[in-house]
Amino acid sequence: MAKSLTKKPAKGKKSKKITLKFNVDCSIPVEDEIMDASSFEQFLRDRIKVNGKTGNLGNEVTLSKDKNTITVSSDISFSKRYLKYLTKKFLKKNNLRDYIRVVASSSVGYELRYFQINPEEDDEASDDGDS
Repeated sequence: MAKSLTKKPAKGKKSKKITLKFNVDCSIPVEDEIMDASSFEQFLRDRIKVNGKTGNLGNEVTLSKDKNTITVSSDISFSKRYLKYLTKKFLKKNNLRDYIRVVASSSVGYELRYFQINPEEDDEASDDGDS
């Protein structure tokens, strides 16, 4: 018979409960009245999956909104990349994906910024004296 090799926690020791916190700073688009932070919070509340089910945040995942920043706190494993995926999905749904990008501002947060579009310089300077 094969023995299972799973480790049991030592008696008397409790496993640490880790809490992960991630922030999404959407102050730039909200101040320009392009998007609404409360609708983004509701989108995350509806779409975040816990144990394979959407809309099942329970006590493990909490969402909070502080002015223009949305904070996701999780007691279970939660990926920062998953938060970026959902943010991009929200921007695409609201047709903002072409104008706003999601940038990592720190190791625990993202920031929504506009794309920097530099107008291409035409060859006007070289065409001045050629005619």
